Amino acid sequence: MIEDNDYGRRRVVIETVSPQVDGGRFAIKRVAGEKVAVRARIFADGHDVLGAMVKFRAAGEAVWQESPLQLLGNDWWQGEFRVPPLGRCQYTIAAWIDPFATWQRDLRKRLDAGQDVTVELQIGADLVRARLEGVSAEDRQQVTPLLDALADASDPARQTAAAVSEELGQWMFQHAERRFAVELDRPLDVIVDRPQARFSTWYEMFPRSCAAEPGRHGTLKDCEARLPYVAEMGFDVLYLPPIHPVGRSYRKGKNNAVMPAPEDVGCPWAIGAEEGGHKAVHPNLGTLEDFRRLVARAAEYGIEIALDIAFQCSPDHPYLRQHPEWFRRRPDGTIQYAENPPKKYEDIYPFNFECDDWKNLWQELKSIFIFWAEQGVRIFRVDNPHTKAFAFWEWLITEVKATYPDALFLAEAFTRPAVMYRLAKLGFTQSYTYFTWRNTKAELTEYFTELTRTPVREFFRANLWPNTPDILNEYLQFGGRAAFMARYVLAATLGANCGIYGPPFELCVAQPLAPGSEEYLNSEKYEIRHWPLEAPESLRGFIARVNRIRRENPALQADDGLAFHPVDNPQLICYSKQTEDHANVIVTAVNLDPHHTQWGWVELPLDELGIDAEHPYQAHDLLGDGRYIWNGPRNYVELDPGVCPAQVFRMRRRVRSESQFEYFL
Repeated sequence: MIEDNDYGRRRVVIETVSPQVDGGRFAIKRVAGEKVAVRARIFADGHDVLGAMVKFRAAGEAVWQESPLQLLGNDWWQGEFRVPPLGRCQYTIAAWIDPFATWQRDLRKRLDAGQDVTVELQIGADLVRARLEGVSAEDRQQVTPLLDALADASDPARQTAAAVSEELGQWMFQHAERRFAVELDRPLDVIVDRPQARFSTWYEMFPRSCAAEPGRHGTLKDCEARLPYVAEMGFDVLYLPPIHPVGRSYRKGKNNAVMPAPEDVGCPWAIGAEEGGHKAVHPNLGTLEDFRRLVARAAEYGIEIALDIAFQCSPDHPYLRQHPEWFRRRPDGTIQYAENPPKKYEDIYPFNFECDDWKNLWQELKSIFIFWAEQGVRIFRVDNPHTKAFAFWEWLITEVKATYPDALFLAEAFTRPAVMYRLAKLGFTQSYTYFTWRNTKAELTEYFTELTRTPVREFFRANLWPNTPDILNEYLQFGGRAAFMARYVLAATLGANCGIYGPPFELCVAQPLAPGSEEYLNSEKYEIRHWPLEAPESLRGFIARVNRIRRENPALQADDGLAFHPVDNPQLICYSKQTEDHANVIVTAVNLDPHHTQWGWVELPLDELGIDAEHPYQAHDLLGDGRYIWNGPRNYVELDPGVCPAQVFRMRRRVRSESQFEYFL
């Protein structure tokens, strides 16, 4: 250290920098154009005034842009910058002793004390002259009148006015020498995604169940015909389970039966057969050209196709013949199938990420993502990433995004929190969550406070699903139609990213395989189903209304600002989201009891919501279209699950027009 000639003259300390993840080991996440609010404790020995900047640049750029940090007090500094378009960017902090700001501060004190400042004014003029060297003619011209006034001892009033002027202080700050400045040991990274990383509404369906008539294997063309239905409900991502050939060896029958019937179609996650593997389309679904057409047609409806990527193989997958070294063998010479004891998955073989040929395995798996990206896919739902090597995902996501920076990755990992968070840190854009099993007010409040009010929010983007093909939660099994309505409102308003597995969700399918099981009876994972989409009990209209509310209210399009509010009834939960300028404030109240009417008094922090507590305001229920005049912070809500278990209020303030006509905005 001492060999550095300036080491002993760098007096500034920068510590406790936020946001950062694990000391800068991992990147924080933003979408294009979003702010990064930077905070740090910055100080030095002595009493000198400091200057500080946050510096930022897109990856690969040589020149840093800058934004000043402001002193909040007690050595805490804060500033912000907006991230550039897609890709990665970096930021750091630079801080330095500011001799001119120190001189200007002390001069004001001397003037207030009535002291002679003749020499001090000469020092100030010398500091300004020193900064004229190396600046442009235009900048020199800007400060010359102030310097002339500062140096003019014949007019003391003019001289001191120039010396303490804010204009001169700003010019000197902008042209500070920054001698012996200190920066962070290394820049901090930001992953910048497109807006759909922050706000998206997913619909999952099995293409093979999309046939217009019962008893026929659906095709991608049938899936294309289903697009208007999906679009009318307001979904912008259509997620398809694996569309590849399904293995025949050890194929599972209906309800996961070990012995299949001849007509059983098997599980789509048992990938690979004589017809091909992860880069092939199941022949009964159609062709690769059919898939590309589906992607194009979906785009016309404002829908993106998300594709399931499951890194596992059926015993019939071509990889078993081409690369047997990629799989783990048992002592008897057989290949080890997947297990989660006591469960056995004889129709699935996992890859061995510890095999000697791991580098070629990685390259081949990367090529699967690249192949489907070339077909127009930019959103990937990744199956069970927690059972694959962490280092692999960090490498793969970085590699894919280097070519396709708009690619998004959803991690389907229902596992321990540390593992789920690690996958998000490694680069997964969004993540499944425990929302499916958080049903009480206390559970929801605690969990979403963790996701939105702790450092977790810098790297973990939640995607909330009330159900999946694997999960029929007990709350849905016994709660009836009201339970499905309540859970969708919760998913759609607590999270900016949410999704459902349909048509079972909108049709309120709730029969489990067996008591205590979360598996669906007659699950689509093992058989083709025909769904009565026009059934009068369908929630499709309700879901469409909720999704329209999401699209029309920016407050619901981000997870920032989620706040829970007191309600004097444990069966009622209330929370709000708002835009930074308070222009859009949404307050949601949900009855968590699907069987009984519940009522209570909600308490709102009106100042935090930008609402004047001295005047009435309107709570406009966007679900039922009721309008209520509320006064003060405490107001009454009553929710009948037989009608609607939730209210989503847009708070409207009283406004008086020039003609003295009052209305709510």
